[in-house]
Amino acid sequence: MPANLTPEYFKAEQWYRQATTNEEKILALERMLAVMPKHKGTDHLKADLRRKLSKLKEVSTQKGRAKRVDIFYVPRTGSGQVVLLGTPNCGKSTIVAALTNAKVNVADFPFATSGPVPGMLQFEDVQIQLIDMPPITADYIAPGQVGTYRHCDLIAIVIDLSADTQEQLRICLDFLESRNLLLDAETSALDQSASAGLAKRTFCICTKSDIAVAGAFEKLIKSCKYPFEFFKVSVQTGAGLEKLPAVIFSQLGIIRIYAKPPGKPADMTEPFTMPASSTVMDLAVSIHRQLAEKLQSARIWGTGVYDGQNVQLTHVLHDKDIVELHFG
Repeated sequence: MPANLTPEYFKAEQWYRQATTNEEKILALERMLAVMPKHKGTDHLKADLRRKLSKLKEVSTQKGRAKRVDIFYVPRTGSGQVVLLGTPNCGKSTIVAALTNAKVNVADFPFATSGPVPGMLQFEDVQIQLIDMPPITADYIAPGQVGTYRHCDLIAIVIDLSADTQEQLRICLDFLESRNLLLDAETSALDQSASAGLAKRTFCICTKSDIAVAGAFEKLIKSCKYPFEFFKVSVQTGAGLEKLPAVIFSQLGIIRIYAKPPGKPADMTEPFTMPASSTVMDLAVSIHRQLAEKLQSARIWGTGVYDGQNVQLTHVLHDKDIVELHFG
């Protein structure tokens, strides 16, 4: 009986063949099993994939016991983790150096960055972790590098407007698509749902706008099949740099909420950061899961309400709302 494998299966198979670490191979095999048609014609193939998956998990468990250091694992700090992706000399290190206090190696030659370099970006009253990464090419990606992208909150593709923008974008999209880090604009809603756990928010930072080829920015936007937000900057002149932190905060899809103890002023110095569209109950759970069970009511000062308005626990919060929780 023919297997009748789907295009989505072959995409996952390509991902498996390109994987450079056991962790990536495990994810790819799990994806292959998830999208494989379920009938007798695939029974033998399914059993073979499960054997491979079992062996890889056993090897990974043994390596975990040996406590091998992963240089590409960066602990998340701040209100979000943003990882830069780009080809050699696209300007990643320059952006991180301009926006954070990280000690990056800014150089005119390729592969000056050999591992992840994190720095803290300040946007108003929140800090965001910005990570410089080794560049990728069509032929080379550092083993284990994909793990940093796999665990971040936001991927920022960096494109040099003074060079071949189409080739840079193609290399970056091939990398992300082949590893299921992007939702394919052409796949069905069902397939997208299956991939959603792996996909990441993504946008583009376009550098060297001061020496860009005429029309490069507009041509790049038109050529991209994804509805990314494109933002151009020039570290040399400073154009766009002042607004970039706000763009990054917006792309993270988070909001700031200030807590107000009953009868006391609100704490406006250290906001809680939460996913956009979070509710009052979500806030309570993030503060203390068990205490949230005793939440009875809430008052809000902020968007769409009058000052001190009592709201339901399902009320959707907005950026910079002040919330007073009342527990029983």
